[in-house]
Amino acid sequence: MNTGKRSILQKGKGKTRKQAKLAYLYEKESQYFAQVSESIKDLAVKELKTLGAYDLTPVFRGIWFKATQKDFYRINYFSRLVSRILAPLISFECHDKDDLYKAAKKIRWEEFLTPKDTFSIAANVSESEITHSNFAGLRVKDAIADYFRDRANKRPNVDAKDPYIIVNLHIHRNLATLTIDASGGPLHKRGYREESVAAPMQETVAAAIIHLSEWDGQVPLYDPMCGSGTLLCEALMKYCRIPAQIFRTQFGFERLPDFDANLWDQVKKEALENFKALKPGMISGSDVSEQSVNAVKTNIMGLHFGSEITIEQKDFKDIQSIENSVIITNPPYGIRIGKDQNLNKFYESFGLFLKNKCRKSTAFVYFGEPKYIKKVLLSPSWKRPLKIGGLDGKLVKYELY
Repeated sequence: MNTGKRSILQKGKGKTRKQAKLAYLYEKESQYFAQVSESIKDLAVKELKTLGAYDLTPVFRGIWFKATQKDFYRINYFSRLVSRILAPLISFECHDKDDLYKAAKKIRWEEFLTPKDTFSIAANVSESEITHSNFAGLRVKDAIADYFRDRANKRPNVDAKDPYIIVNLHIHRNLATLTIDASGGPLHKRGYREESVAAPMQETVAAAIIHLSEWDGQVPLYDPMCGSGTLLCEALMKYCRIPAQIFRTQFGFERLPDFDANLWDQVKKEALENFKALKPGMISGSDVSEQSVNAVKTNIMGLHFGSEITIEQKDFKDIQSIENSVIITNPPYGIRIGKDQNLNKFYESFGLFLKNKCRKSTAFVYFGEPKYIKKVLLSPSWKRPLKIGGLDGKLVKYELY
């Protein structure tokens, strides 16, 4: 249990927390909330189930689920599609600022932080008598600050950039829920992207594309316009069973009062023992840009088995052939390609490349601007909208016979 964070606020109280039988919602019900994009919610449900979640209930902008404490840690560590995991503390009727302040101040905040620590508030309000999210967040901030000031004559500071703990407030139709960000920040930030290029693809978008491709390592995977290598990195991590958050040094769930360090160590140890090696040449990529090639080489350098990924500087037009493979790529568009390029001709030539040089392969192409799909001049097997990570594009599958 995480006992090292208990401050002087708790000294001399007599009963331990366990003896007092105090518990928050996530403890009593083993229930958590996964924030996830609407367009990949069906994929996230399947992923959560494979990681041990049960009693899943999809709702707007996320999924309620239940999990054992060990699986809760595992979900935070492994999920490639979820944006954040929240641990609910309390839910209550909230009709005005006083309701919100009083309820927030009743939480035993010394179980989560001390006056020396920092915190931030993320608030979202909809269809309620309290109409402004920022105002609601300020009331929770005041409640936490006053809670410590009343007891220790000190207060923790707010740090929006790198807080010790993140408190989430959601009010919908006058029902408020206060949660702790168990992930400790957005899960799309994997930590392997040391170098980047213009408008890089968000990691959760790349993970969703890899998932939809159903690539399983039976045939080689190639990205002929790899950019900074996000698709290649996500493919490697999934195939090799590398946790999505292997580079994250701290999680929000480590701030929870029931945190079990031994159980968390067990999850990490089991993950390490389950790694699967990547065969040389199984994942490859290329890009016409020297900057992109240098970036992807830097990014894969720190990944387990990253040295097995082959990277070349080459225009896709100069590739001799890619046969009996899975091609997964996100062609440049808009700001990624520059105003001096003729995008219509670019996509026409890319379509000819797929048709003439990629026989007996399957291509999954993400179009950041779907209007260019018709310029490829190939018949898709299917199209799927992917509105995620600030993008509103489509993933298109082509069978290349």
